[in-house]
Amino acid sequence: MNQLFPEIRTIPYEGPKSKNPLAFRWYNPDEILAGKPMREHLRFALAWWHTLCACGTDMFGGDTMDKSFGTSGMDLAKKKADAAFELMEKLSIDYFCFHDYDLVDEADTLAETNARLDEISDYILEKMKATGKKCLWGTQKLFGNKRYMHGAGTAPNADVFAYAAAQTKKNIEISVKLGASGIVFWGGREGYETLLNTDMGLELDNLARFLRLSIDYARSLGFTGDFYIEPKPKEPTKHQYDFDAANAIAFLRKYGLDRDMKMNIEANHATLAGHTFQHELRYSAVNGFFGSVDANQGDMLLGWDTDQFPTDVYNATYCMYEVLKAGGFTNGGLNFDAKTRRGSNTPEDLFYSFIAGMDTFALGLRKALALVEDGRIDQFIAERYASWTTGIGKRVIDGEATMEELEQYALRMGDVSTNLSGRQEYLESVVNDVLFGN
Repeated sequence: MNQLFPEIRTIPYEGPKSKNPLAFRWYNPDEILAGKPMREHLRFALAWWHTLCACGTDMFGGDTMDKSFGTSGMDLAKKKADAAFELMEKLSIDYFCFHDYDLVDEADTLAETNARLDEISDYILEKMKATGKKCLWGTQKLFGNKRYMHGAGTAPNADVFAYAAAQTKKNIEISVKLGASGIVFWGGREGYETLLNTDMGLELDNLARFLRLSIDYARSLGFTGDFYIEPKPKEPTKHQYDFDAANAIAFLRKYGLDRDMKMNIEANHATLAGHTFQHELRYSAVNGFFGSVDANQGDMLLGWDTDQFPTDVYNATYCMYEVLKAGGFTNGGLNFDAKTRRGSNTPEDLFYSFIAGMDTFALGLRKALALVEDGRIDQFIAERYASWTTGIGKRVIDGEATMEELEQYALRMGDVSTNLSGRQEYLESVVNDVLFGN
């Protein structure tokens, strides 16, 4: 088959001293770290939408990139699949993620669109068999078409709900067909602009009904993977119902969906919610909802979702530290929900961007493992909370202490005499030492 990027060869690993922009310095896919290859720790995935569909359009200007590959229609859909698998092969990426209507253009009727999805999924499945590449997760695009202007699962119009369910049914079938490890639900327009026209209670109830119908249908097809909620606080609606991990988890627990669903945490969405990436990962993990990660970053000077390729080594290190603490990925992975900047508009820029993101997370993995091995952070935390392992603290933990006992303890004790320092600056210097020390 003719290559679509003939000028780019398979990206080699050349090590930290390499100055070759088309080589990895930190990502060595088959290098064994902590008992398994880097590729299994990281489980990198290509995002079909940004990689193959985003052409640089923004609010103030049109396309700056040509991703038509000189064709259109189903021929273009197949060319995009060819491009995706060539990119994955040359970049040593093992997985991909997709929206249903990234794979094909939506047709005039649902039946015709479904036929297109059947055709392209057959084509992709053959390429998967030939290359060994896998589908990390699939999702449904329930936000782009004007029918979803007021939401999909939360639409005030029951006909829209029904159409969204039909579209989701087909996406579930395609995801199962492609062997996806997960199915994501991002509430693109599941939110509202003003309560003056919104029945919030009904919308939340209906969103739960939508998710339950989807989960039950997927399980009826034999799907055994994970379902994910992807939190986001704003955009495109002012008030998104899945604001952050805490909000999404509370919603799932209220409606009895917590046994079925986990979190797909995106870095840029975390910062839009006023949290750190690390916070959203830790909150998901300690509540039993750790699942998958969208790897990108935002610009802290901008108040919207910029979906940049990740190059912040601190964030990548903290992310992989949380992934390791959570036991590593099971069905999830690191999906590059990221796009090249509008001015970075050549095929080479696409490779440079993936190399930068992959190397950043590979270095983050190496440094996160070093932080764990170093042990100073774990030791400090254990010492800081040591009072909960003996005496009155242990009685509280064991459920033996009563309010009366705690009162008597406090009366005997008098005022609290010692509160240990949190030593934040010291711990931040430990991180610097591990990242940059000899």
